[in-house]
Amino acid sequence: MELYANNLEELVEERTQAYHEEKRKAETLLYQILPHSVAEQLKRGETVQAEAFDSVSIYFSDIVGFTAISAESTPLQVVTLLNDLYTCFDAIIDNFDVYKVETIGDAYMVVSGLPVRNGNLHGREIARMALALLHAVRTFTICHRPEQQLELRIGVHSGPVCAGVVGLKMPRYCLFGDTVNTSSRMESSGEALKIHVSGATHDILQEFNCFQLERRREIDVKGKGKMTTYWLLGESDSQ
Repeated sequence: MELYANNLEELVEERTQAYHEEKRKAETLLYQILPHSVAEQLKRGETVQAEAFDSVSIYFSDIVGFTAISAESTPLQVVTLLNDLYTCFDAIIDNFDVYKVETIGDAYMVVSGLPVRNGNLHGREIARMALALLHAVRTFTICHRPEQQLELRIGVHSGPVCAGVVGLKMPRYCLFGDTVNTSSRMESSGEALKIHVSGATHDILQEFNCFQLERRREIDVKGKGKMTTYWLLGESDSQ
């Protein structure tokens, strides 16, 4: 009986350790999909309330000519390309105070200033991240087309948003508001291998006195009318 009890204790201990390990893996995956605070609320069975943020900076990018690349590649080659590129990007953005919202096809969306507010530092963090991603893409190699330079088009805008979880199955943390639309317009009206920023983001970056910005001109932005925008060229002395 004593031997049986000892074996039973060992078995219970092993099963308990296995349970905790699987629970840890599941939580790690959940925290990669949703912000930590949101994931904790869902774990407790609470309804996640939408939250308003007065000022954030949003980054959008996509691959120039992606439709043509896809048409001339196999589906597996397209998946491999995107996985290689965004695995590279994911590693880079870990160095900045940003939150990756989602990828949709070849589009990559990142925000700073939520779910944890950081004053006006969101502009600096997104700008530095954008410069780092642009630097990385210049040396990125497409496995099945190594002779082709991958071209990224980047847009950034700053302003208020509302954020919340949409849906119960495969819940997503989504951003809503005109700031999201304008950020997307900054990307779509930009140029290859350039970082296109709005006047609102330009004003925030000016506070840090370390970013090199060049006035583009007044352009007609779809759904927004005339806007004066800028190119983010680089960073000098960090602050």
